[in-house]
Amino acid sequence: MILRNLPFTQWVLILFLIFIIVYQQVRLNDVEESCRSLHDAVVRIDARNDDRRVEARGGSEDDLEDVVMIYNRVPKTASTSFMGLVYDLCKQNKYHVLHINVTNNMHTLTFANQVQFANNISNWNSIKPAFYHGHMAFLNFGKFGTKRMPLYINLLRKPLDRFISYYYFLRYGDNFRPHVIRKKHGDTKTFDECINIGQPDCDPNNMWLQIPFFCGHDPACWEIGNSWALEEAKRNLQKYYFLVGVTEELNEFVEVLEIVLPRFFKGAYNVFLHNNKSHLRQTTQKLNPLSETIDKIQQSVVWKMENEFYNFALEHFHAVKRRLINASPQDANQRFMYEKIRPK
Repeated sequence: MILRNLPFTQWVLILFLIFIIVYQQVRLNDVEESCRSLHDAVVRIDARNDDRRVEARGGSEDDLEDVVMIYNRVPKTASTSFMGLVYDLCKQNKYHVLHINVTNNMHTLTFANQVQFANNISNWNSIKPAFYHGHMAFLNFGKFGTKRMPLYINLLRKPLDRFISYYYFLRYGDNFRPHVIRKKHGDTKTFDECINIGQPDCDPNNMWLQIPFFCGHDPACWEIGNSWALEEAKRNLQKYYFLVGVTEELNEFVEVLEIVLPRFFKGAYNVFLHNNKSHLRQTTQKLNPLSETIDKIQQSVVWKMENEFYNFALEHFHAVKRRLINASPQDANQRFMYEKIRPK
């Protein structure tokens, strides 16, 4: 009865208020739905960004299934000891190890074999991830048009120490294969005596090996005392080598590899320290040279060049260690990520 007696203007006002209330409720529902949609979108974007940040820090494991490593090992630099570790890890870390066997133990390949070698290693997908090793000079895969360069690693040793070790190795062998008769078996002259009489196999020019191994297959690399070869070896070390360590710091070399490349070297440091193969190969009956012998060797051009290259590599390795093993808090906490990616 009361509603029937209301004036027309009041009816209009009531209807208008009802319309406003309904309209505002609809708007409120729309706003709530928009907020939910916006929240869901933000969650999805954050999730994608988190994924991107994870990839930026660690990368995908699948990316490393195609990796090829080459260790063009310099003789008498603890390469056999290191390879014992690589073989120990290959099964648990699921990669293949292959030895490169060149006819007559030659350190360089013919041009035809260079092409075939580069193509074979690059395209042999069923064997990847793979670790190749052998006493062979550096080969630049880029000149053959391969899509992906292998990761080169190597070890260097103080030139005179390596030279003396090789001298006694040819006479007395080592504890790895003690029954093998070596090339100079029966020659009992000490290294000092050999230097004094000027015997050819202790000629300082025979130290010319670590430089050409890094220089590569160019004939100039193997010209004794070639200054271009030294500079080319330095360039290749900087540009193409994933990591170069030194025999005198082999433990740290293994430690760095485990940190930066766990796909191959996970668990390597612990195995190397506690496995009885950590010093697998040692030359027997090796005598330290007299000081006058050392002075005489160090006067040679080849020793000076090889020593310069060794110190160059050592400096680079120490720079890596400083920012990795002995890292400052700033370096230790360093991360990187991608953002502001366009188009969305």
